[in-house]
Amino acid sequence: MPRIELRTEINAPKEIVFDLSRSIDLHKISTEHTNEEAISGKTSGLIGLNESVTWKAKHFGIYQILTSRITEFKQPDFFSDEMVQGSFKHLRHEHHFTDFNGGTLMIDYFNYKSPFGFLGKIADILFLEKYMTDLLKKRNTTIKEFAETGKWKKIVMD
Repeated sequence: MPRIELRTEINAPKEIVFDLSRSIDLHKISTEHTNEEAISGKTSGLIGLNESVTWKAKHFGIYQILTSRITEFKQPDFFSDEMVQGSFKHLRHEHHFTDFNGGTLMIDYFNYKSPFGFLGKIADILFLEKYMTDLLKKRNTTIKEFAETGKWKKIVMD
C-alpha cells in the first residue's frame, strides 16, 4: 500500500493553516484543473468531525465520485479523513500541524490502496503514486499561498 509523506513549511499560525486545510472552498480552488466539485454532504465552508463530503472530479479523462468523512479531529493539531465510498480499496489522509520556526510545519500522510489487485500495483508504480503526490503538492502550495497572504481571510472568515 503506497504511503505518501509531504512536509510543507508555512509562514503562518497553525490555526490558519489548519482551517485552510479543512476548507471545502480552498480544496475546490486547488483542484480547479480536475473540475472538482462538492456535490453532497458538506459542500462549502470548514468541514469538521464526523462530517462528510462527496466530490466529483475528472481524473484520467473519467469522472470519479469519492466520499470522505472526517474521522479524527483535534483542533488545531490534527485531523484525518477517510474514504467512505470511491474508486480506491482504501484511502486515509492524516493532516498534522506543528509550530515551527515562527510558523507551521504541515505534515501529510496519505495512505491508499488501489483497486484491481496486481494491475493496481502496476498502476501505482507507473503513474498513480506520482499523480497523487502531485495533487497533494498542488493542494499544499495553494494552502501555503493563501496562509502567507491576506487571501486566507476570504476563505476562513466568510
